[in-house]
Amino acid sequence: MKFKKGDTVIYPQHGACVVKGTKKMEAFGEKRDYLILETVINEMTLKVPVDKADEVGVRPPVSPDELEDLVSVLAKPDPRVPSNWSRRFKNHQEKLKSGDVYQVAEVVRNLAARNRDAALSAAERTMYERARVNLISEISPALKVSAEDAEIYLDEALAKGVLKAPKKAKAAAKK
Repeated sequence: MKFKKGDTVIYPQHGACVVKGTKKMEAFGEKRDYLILETVINEMTLKVPVDKADEVGVRPPVSPDELEDLVSVLAKPDPRVPSNWSRRFKNHQEKLKSGDVYQVAEVVRNLAARNRDAALSAAERTMYERARVNLISEISPALKVSAEDAEIYLDEALAKGVLKAPKKAKAAAKK
């Protein structure tokens, strides 16, 4: 896939990035063209060989049309996840590494559900926050809104499923 200066792309593990351009550089004894990316989240510069961008997982952000599918992933009410902490953590790490927006959404949803039912471990909390930030950085350009508005969109999608108030709480709230 060909990216040009100013494009927003998604880099697995780092979320949304802006293409700053390409540059011919020498590394490991060979000259190649590198895609220069600046992360939106913490303004880090990444250099990815142009010929390896697909392999690394650099891709365009989701389209507005795909957001409906994303919401359906986030809104699934009771996801099934391994109860064994290490298996669950490894499973979530693999999903995040994939860079696939739907798998990142699954991690956010699963950890939100887990956080609703019991406190997350420090490692899972860090993973949850990181996955949320990456997902927000992807939703924002798709909707052409600020990160704050993208976060509201994410929370509303989660509220349709895993963060939905239990029926008893709803009944008590109505009284």
